[in-house]
Amino acid sequence: MLTLGIDPGTAIIGYGLVREREDGSLEAVAYDVIRTAAGQPLAERLQVIYSEVQRIVREYQPDRLAIEEMFYRQNLTTAITVAQGRGVILLALAQSGIPIAEYKPNFIKQSVSGYGGAKKPQMQEMIRILLGLDHIPRPDDAADALAIAITDLHSQRFSGLDG
Repeated sequence: MLTLGIDPGTAIIGYGLVREREDGSLEAVAYDVIRTAAGQPLAERLQVIYSEVQRIVREYQPDRLAIEEMFYRQNLTTAITVAQGRGVILLALAQSGIPIAEYKPNFIKQSVSGYGGAKKPQMQEMIRILLGLDHIPRPDDAADALAIAITDLHSQRFSGLDG
């Protein structure tokens, strides 16, 4: 199974594709970021995000899609801008007809590191270990997207188990 994880934003959008092999191990297929120019009008930035997300889905043809749920603490203006980017991403994903899952940040941390309050360095090292990578994935937004994809694969693996 191949899952596309997306870390939403407006300036930088992380994406990561993770495949679960037949033996249950995980493999990073691809990861990177979509960048939009800060001086570009918002509508044009959203158009770039929409087109790039559609391109990634077409190119890799994932079985599942996963995105981080919105979370903000203080800056409402930033939250609104991120929400606009997230909305465009969700539209591009929904048009593919592929199942979409949404995960809260603490759930992603719990799924990847075993601790919902894990810090970024812990998360990055666990991503590296789980995917058998030589180095921590960069940039951070791409690593976050890989964590979202890993979370979805873990959730799918365990969703059929009875408590």
